[in-house]
Amino acid sequence: MSSSPDGAASGSASNWFRHFAMVASNKLGTHWAFLTAVLLVIAWAVSGPFFDFAERWQLIINTATTVVTFLMVFIIQTTQNRDARAIHLKLDELIRASSARNVFADLEDATDEELDAFQREFAALRKSGASTTIAAFEAKKRALDARGPDSK
Repeated sequence: MSSSPDGAASGSASNWFRHFAMVASNKLGTHWAFLTAVLLVIAWAVSGPFFDFAERWQLIINTATTVVTFLMVFIIQTTQNRDARAIHLKLDELIRASSARNVFADLEDATDEELDAFQREFAALRKSGASTTIAAFEAKKRALDARGPDSK
């Protein structure tokens, strides 16, 4: 078995589930899947009079929707976690390659107080009408000043 970049074996259950979740998400996140679900609910509702709207008839839709919802939570969470991780890594690379402050690369681990402080800083920049170019220049200047005179 070959290894993936994260060290897991390529045939592992984790990779199988990741692949399954991606395929399921791509197939079930379409208008066709939604239309199919709507048609199933309509068919169930139309069949109500044939079953005298019995408890068993209601139990079928309740059980089916509960099971589907329960399973979809894991598929959605898996794909969203993976997407969020990939986006964070891409943003980290862009931040590190630019003149932006590197502190933003790990912002997802910041405390609420730190996030609030950054939010106030950007609100003040917007209010003052500072352009992103000026803000980036000022951020780079602050970073260079913090390093000392030898880094210029």
